[in-house]
Amino acid sequence: MNGFFSSGFIGVRSQACRSREWKKLDMMIYMSEVTKSYANGTYALFRVDLSVYRGEFVFLVGPSGSGKTTIIRLLMREEFPDEGRIFIDNQDILNLDRRGIARLRRRTGVVFQDFKLLPRRTVYENVAFALEVTDASPRQIKKLVPEALALVGLEEKGKLFPEELSGGEKQRVSIARAIVNDPPLLLADEPTGNLDPGASQDLMGLLESINRRGTTVLMVTHDREVVNRYQKRVVYLEEGMIISDEQEGVYGHAT
Repeated sequence: MNGFFSSGFIGVRSQACRSREWKKLDMMIYMSEVTKSYANGTYALFRVDLSVYRGEFVFLVGPSGSGKTTIIRLLMREEFPDEGRIFIDNQDILNLDRRGIARLRRRTGVVFQDFKLLPRRTVYENVAFALEVTDASPRQIKKLVPEALALVGLEEKGKLFPEELSGGEKQRVSIARAIVNDPPLLLADEPTGNLDPGASQDLMGLLESINRRGTTVLMVTHDREVVNRYQKRVVYLEEGMIISDEQEGVYGHAT
């Protein structure tokens, strides 16, 4: 039996796996016994087991330094674990070559707290850039960029530059860029961190809409109000370990 079911599991098993038969094909994210340490001996993650089913919306929460961003970086193959296995969409991402990593990143949308928009490119050009790096044809770009901007409510803003947008609009551009390739997985790292409460609520509505279209969403956040309002699955990390994993959860964990 693999590490996900091993009696030596440290942390909390996914309730999703306790409540129904485990089927690997249903998994969008599967991490088994993942450990990541740094040169000073500090553990960023220690024997983490995490599974996220296709179509789920999961909040990843915990104090600063608990390992949340490390998980995102591992899923993007920006870092490599010391031990463990990681699958995305039924693919072992730890055995990918350079081309495989590029394909993985094209199929994984990422939204950051600080937007990471190109300041000298228009809204349209920022979204188009995500297609250009995949060698999409001009015809595809002309079709897909307006569709992505319409989905995030910015169809009239394509000619503007990032400096002409509000924080909420910048984050919507970031989301449009992340989903223009129609990825099956969206990773959101503190997407509401620089937004006011109203813009945060609008953003969450957009992410829920994207999730209802079938995209799996894993969202790292410190926003207690957002987590408690939407009551989705909540995975709580502390000191590199999963302490709790609850469906319709709230920010925090039982002591």
